[in-house]
Amino acid sequence: MEGLRLMVVAGPPSAGKTSVIRKMIRHIIDSGGSPAFLKIDVVKAFEDEELKAEFGIPARKVYSGDMCPDHMSIMIITDAMEWAVSQGADVLIVESAGLCLRCTPYFTDSFGICVMSSLSGTHAPLKMAPMIDLSDMCIVTKTDLISQAEKEVFRESIRQVSPDMEIVETNAIQGTGLRYLFRRMDEVRPVPADGSISLRGNPPLGVCTICIGKKDVGWQNHFGVIRRIDDADNIYRGE
Repeated sequence: MEGLRLMVVAGPPSAGKTSVIRKMIRHIIDSGGSPAFLKIDVVKAFEDEELKAEFGIPARKVYSGDMCPDHMSIMIITDAMEWAVSQGADVLIVESAGLCLRCTPYFTDSFGICVMSSLSGTHAPLKMAPMIDLSDMCIVTKTDLISQAEKEVFRESIRQVSPDMEIVETNAIQGTGLRYLFRRMDEVRPVPADGSISLRGNPPLGVCTICIGKKDVGWQNHFGVIRRIDDADNIYRGE
């Protein structure tokens, strides 16, 4: 893994992650770097094919199927870094599926970027707190489509989640404001040579009979870590 820098781009669907990644790839290439791209998704994705055709870089996708895509990302990240190195890359950009706002697949010794659309509503940051708080930078896209007052309210919602978060507001298609992102990218240090990275936070629990395919509804029909409507905490129900 020696010399490989890792960057993880997370955020909900249609936030503009891929548009931001295009700008990131262009900056890396223009700076003399060699990026590789990995897309994590559940059923279908085309971003890897588009970016490979556009920039001529190593790019691939992995489908998680019945597994949580962010949990799968956690399991395969070492393999992904080895693949990137084998392709001659010195930067690996991983785009998450963005389906779970709690799993936050950011790693130590990486650059975590949360991308959010300003059109998602002023309360959106409060609903996806871990994805924001555990990242290094929050990029707010499509800011050309809202008023200055709405920008300020959205920014304040992010500050409620993470008071010290570095926020970049941009129209990612044109790339306004992304010079702050590029500056941070240039400062990212490589992962340890032995690839020994870990998660920054703990994903939510997923240990119950629903997780292994049981379709019955109601906690009475399930075992493992469960929740009843009046419980303040999870409980364990064994056989």
